[in-house]
Amino acid sequence: MTETNRIEYKRELSDGLEKEVIAFLNYREGGIIHIGIDKDGNTYGLADADGDQLKIKDRLKNNIRPSALGLFDIVSEERDGKNILKIIVASGPEKPYHLKKYGMSEKGCFIRLGSAAEPMPQKMIDELFAKRTRNSISKIKAGRQDLGFGQLKIYYEESGYTLGKAFAKNLELLTEDGTFNYAGYLLADKNNTSIKVAKYSGITRTDLIESNEYGHECLVKATKQVIDKIAVENRTTTKITSKERQQANLWHPIALREAIINAFVHNDYTNEITPKFEIFTDRIEITSAGGLPEGLSKQEFFEGFSVPRNKELMRIFKDLELVEQLGSGIPRILEHYGKESFSFSDNFLRMTFIAKEVADESTIREDRQKGGVTGGAMGGVTGGAIDAIDILTKRQKEVLKLIATNTTITYTEIAEALGINESPVGKHINALKTKGFIKRHGGTQGYWEINLEKNQ
Repeated sequence: MTETNRIEYKRELSDGLEKEVIAFLNYREGGIIHIGIDKDGNTYGLADADGDQLKIKDRLKNNIRPSALGLFDIVSEERDGKNILKIIVASGPEKPYHLKKYGMSEKGCFIRLGSAAEPMPQKMIDELFAKRTRNSISKIKAGRQDLGFGQLKIYYEESGYTLGKAFAKNLELLTEDGTFNYAGYLLADKNNTSIKVAKYSGITRTDLIESNEYGHECLVKATKQVIDKIAVENRTTTKITSKERQQANLWHPIALREAIINAFVHNDYTNEITPKFEIFTDRIEITSAGGLPEGLSKQEFFEGFSVPRNKELMRIFKDLELVEQLGSGIPRILEHYGKESFSFSDNFLRMTFIAKEVADESTIREDRQKGGVTGGAMGGVTGGAIDAIDILTKRQKEVLKLIATNTTITYTEIAEALGINESPVGKHINALKTKGFIKRHGGTQGYWEINLEKNQ
C-alpha cells in the first residue's frame, strides 16, 4: 500500500495534520488520512486511539477556516491487530480552506499535488476565493427569526447529546452577523418547507390517488416521516416455488432509505425547492434539486467521493446517526441498483427504482389467513395504528413498523435500517414478544405474525 493523490499515511498524530486535511478539503476529490501507518505502509498503531480521536476533532474544529465541520469523519479501525484511525475528508464547497493562524496566504493554504500537500500559489487562492459559493444555506439569512428548536433538541437527546445554550452557533445555524441562517430555518420547529409524497394508480402521473404533505417543521422530523411513509408502501411480495416460499420487498429497504436521506441532505434549498417523492405501480422516483456538485464527475459520484452540498445538514444527520459516514450512501445504493437508476440534469438529480414482481393476490390472502402481514399498507396494519400504542417506546414502534413492512426481516436488516447495533434490536424484539405484539413462526426461514387487536 502506497500513498496516492487521495491516500496519506502518518505514523503518529503530528503537528502537520491540519495541513494535510486542508490540502484534501481544497482538492476536488477529497481524500483519506490513516494515522498509525508509516509512509511505507507498515502498521505501527496508536497507543491511545480514543484520546487521539478527540484531539483530532478539536484541532480540525478550531484551526481550520472556513469551518470543516460536517466535511470529515474519523473512523477507528484495527489493522494487523493494532488500532489505527482513518480520517475521511470530503472536498469542501467553500474553497480555499486555510489555517486560521495564517489566513488565506501561501503559508496557510495547501493543495494536494500527487502524494504531497503543497502550498497553494497566491493566484490560485485568489481565483478560488472569487468563485467561493456565497449563496449557500449557511449564508442566507432566514426570513423569520422567531425560531424554536424543541424537536431538534429531542432528537439530539435521543442520540445521547445535550444541546447547550450556544447550540445554534456550534451547529452553524447562524450567519456571520449572528442571525439565524436558512439551515436554522430548515431545522426549526416551524417553517414553510413542504415535502410532497405522491402516489399514482398506474405508471404515469395522470391518476393521482394519494398526496401526502410533510414538512412545515424540523427537516429531521420530515425526513423520518417520509422514510416511514415509503416503508409502509414498500410492501412484501411473495412467490411460491416447488421448493420454497420466497418473500421480498418491492424495493430494497436499505437502498431506499439511503436514497431518501441522500435527497434531503444534498438537495439545493437555495431556491426554496424541496425533494419530491413519487410512487408508481412499477417504480419509485426520488427527485432532488441541484445537479452534480461543481467539480464532481459522474464516475467520482458513483465511486462515493463526497462533496456535501449542505455541510450543516450533513453534520447534524451524522450526529443523529441518519448518515453513517461520508461517501457511504451512493455505494450502498449501488449494491442493489445499477447506475442506470440515476439521471442527472443541470438542475436536478433523479433516482428511479424499479419494483420487483407484484405478489399473487391469492398468496397475499393466504399470508393474511396465517396471520402474517404482506401486501397493502402493512397488510392492514397502519403506521398510525402503531404510533397510537401508548405502551411502546418510540424505538419499539420503529421496529414494529419495519416488521409490519417486511415479515421476514432479519435482526441485521432492522439494525441497518435504524442505524443501531443488533444487540438493542434483540432487546426491542423481546419486549414486543413479551407484550404480545409479535410472534415468530418457523426458524430463520420463517416469518413474523403481528397482533395489534388485543393490545389496543
